[in-house]
Amino acid sequence: MLTEQQMLDDMRRDEQQRVEFKEGFIKTGELAEQIMAFANAEGGTIYLGIADRPTPHLSGKIQQVTKSDYDNIHRAARDLLIPPVVGVTAHQIEVQGKIVLPIIVPCTGNLHQHRNGRILIRRGSENVALLGEALRQTLMEREYPSFDDRPVWDATLDGLDPGRVDWYLQRAAHERGIPVDLSLPMEQNLVYLGSVVRGEERLVPRVAGLLLFGRNPQRFVPQSVVRLARFQGTSPLNFIDRLDCTGTLPEMIDGAERFVQRNTRVAAKITGFERREVTEYPYPAIREAIANAVAHRDYWRRDVEVRVSIFADRIEVQSPGRLPAPLTLDTLGEEYALRNRLIAELLFNIRYIERWNTGILRMRRWMREHGLLEPVFEELGQTFRVTFHGPGDRILDLIPEEGVTDLRTLGLNERQVEALRLMVNEGQEMTNRKYREMFSVGNQTAVRELKGLVAKGQARRVGQGRATRYEAI
Repeated sequence: MLTEQQMLDDMRRDEQQRVEFKEGFIKTGELAEQIMAFANAEGGTIYLGIADRPTPHLSGKIQQVTKSDYDNIHRAARDLLIPPVVGVTAHQIEVQGKIVLPIIVPCTGNLHQHRNGRILIRRGSENVALLGEALRQTLMEREYPSFDDRPVWDATLDGLDPGRVDWYLQRAAHERGIPVDLSLPMEQNLVYLGSVVRGEERLVPRVAGLLLFGRNPQRFVPQSVVRLARFQGTSPLNFIDRLDCTGTLPEMIDGAERFVQRNTRVAAKITGFERREVTEYPYPAIREAIANAVAHRDYWRRDVEVRVSIFADRIEVQSPGRLPAPLTLDTLGEEYALRNRLIAELLFNIRYIERWNTGILRMRRWMREHGLLEPVFEELGQTFRVTFHGPGDRILDLIPEEGVTDLRTLGLNERQVEALRLMVNEGQEMTNRKYREMFSVGNQTAVRELKGLVAKGQARRVGQGRATRYEAI
């Protein structure tokens, strides 16, 4: 049963995908259309007794709720819709002396039509009529509730790469102990993985099969691209670097992680004989968010890609689609639900994702252990966003014990440590001549000790001949 607090929370959010406000009772036919729109989408709540202009507020238009009013609600749900919407409930709530009647509509999984011939579905804060291509697309979604297991009739087995299949099988065996037999024909292994479906005359790749093993997955699933950008400052105005990751899902996850590493900072500091080093963000947490985004996004949304935006103070990972029911923002990390079951299973087999609830918990833990705030999870319209707030100027405060290197264990002497301190802490470059003058040593000693810093992985050599210089890694 809906509580007063839940109702007040919905009022603060204004009308949205799952909420509709009406200042009083409405005609039975109009109510039936509203129930139909919610039932054809994700379900929702119709609040009678709340006006939505200029902002949601209690209208006071409902004086009492009678048995006849409840009968009209059930008539709207059952008698005016084909098939009937079963499971609609209503009960009055009194708030601040005013009556509100919430009508809770379930998501039924069916496609309901009004007796007047109209078919409506909830899109954002509006009810949209399904016509033509939109109706055909919705009917296909009902036939194949999960986009990822839908057969792609235009594709053939020639579009799947045997090398990618073999790589996958070997990794699945290594990571999860899944029994595989590489001597079997590729077709047999694909059937075993559920990546193809048997048509009347041939095996047909499913969407998940193309996304994991396809030679050119974006030919058939163009929305599967992962779009990344590094922006200057804290707003998405001027980008410094950008990349559109294509290929299979594992390849895109790996490519996206490399882009993030390339566009975020690694800080280091020399204190005494210790070199302290830390990354701006815990990379495993960012990778987990990207992998979850490609695994759990709404692939029916053909106009939107997964987007990773890197700003000076944060990283945002956005994926199309709200949380799949019954998940809510409050139950993330506690409940478990899948939108793309086959994709999730295939990525889980090779340890590219974990179960949703454990992945969320791991992201939170990694950020805490890195000395940062936990990630922020939000639903914005039809988009799910994860935000990782960075350390800003505090990056050197994050250094954990595992980020500390005892330079004495590397066999470095005091001259080498001091040279490294200047390179790391003050950003100086070191040359052979500068090294000789600083420490009053000969050429052979300077060459040997600078090469030693390179050999120990603490510095890199840049340039040739007299232009040779050394800088910290």
